[in-house]
Amino acid sequence: MSARTRPITTIAGTRPFAFSEAALTECRTIMSRYPEGKSKSALIPILHIAQAENDGWLSVNAMDAVAQVMGLQHIEVYEVASFYSMFNLHPVGTYVLDVCRTTPCMLRGSDDLIAHLEKKLGVHCGETTTDGMFTLKGVECLGSCGTAPMLQCGAQFHEDLTIDKADALIEQLRARNSRTNYTDK
Repeated sequence: MSARTRPITTIAGTRPFAFSEAALTECRTIMSRYPEGKSKSALIPILHIAQAENDGWLSVNAMDAVAQVMGLQHIEVYEVASFYSMFNLHPVGTYVLDVCRTTPCMLRGSDDLIAHLEKKLGVHCGETTTDGMFTLKGVECLGSCGTAPMLQCGAQFHEDLTIDKADALIEQLRARNSRTNYTDK
C-alpha cells in the first residue's frame, strides 16, 4: 500500500466554503460569550467548527470564511490555524490519528507505536492511507503524560496504548467508518 501526501491548498482549485446555518448560529453564539471587541477569543472553537464542516481540514476558503464571520484579517486566522497541530491545512483521512511524541510518551513507547502504525497503515507520519481512511500525525504534548503513550482521534483520547490496543482501535475505526472531529461530543 503506498501513501499519498496532499499539498497545502490555495484558493484556486478548492471548492467554495460556506458555513451551514446551524454552524453559523453556533459561531455567533460562541462569539457572543466574549465582551465587545474581544470576540477574537472565539477563533479556536470557530476554526474547529469550520474544519468539521470542511471534511476535517481548513482550506484557504474555509479560513477566509472564518475571517469574514469574525471580522478579522485573513492573516489573523491563518497564523492561528497554522500554529496548532489540531488544525489540518490539507485534506486528511476519515480518521486523523494524532500520536503524542513528546518525552513522557516517548519514554513509554510512542516511537514504537508510531513505527508500528506506519507499518500497519503503510504510511509515514503526515501521510494519508491510499483508501483515505487514516492520516497519521506525530504531534506535541496532548496533556496526558500520566497515561502515556496516547493518541487522539477526533475528540477522543486513547491512553495507556499498547500495540494490541492500537490494532484493536484501528479495526474498530475501520468498522465504524464515519469521520470524527474535535467538535464531537
